[in-house]
Amino acid sequence: MPPMTQYDAAATPLWRSFSAQLDAEAYTSLPSRVNLSDTNRAGTKLAALSKGLDFSKEDLVPDQIMNLITWKAVKGENAIMPVPIRSAFLKVTKHGDDD
Repeated sequence: MPPMTQYDAAATPLWRSFSAQLDAEAYTSLPSRVNLSDTNRAGTKLAALSKGLDFSKEDLVPDQIMNLITWKAVKGENAIMPVPIRSAFLKVTKHGDDD
């Protein structure tokens, strides 16, 4: 199957992640270290940024706002988010008389 996007084309293949031998040995799961009931506390910068956003359907929240909220939630409210970098992965091919 060919890559669906430029990111698929540039991704590292996963073939080394699999083996021919089945490993059916049981594993022990680790308990969650994150409280899934936590929400933004009222009165914080993140709560103010999130207030009024429409999460009822995918892609309704502007990317830049969601990226900022996610960055600050992970790195801290006072963390400065870096400027987004956009890139494209191109495969150049020559056709006929192209010079």
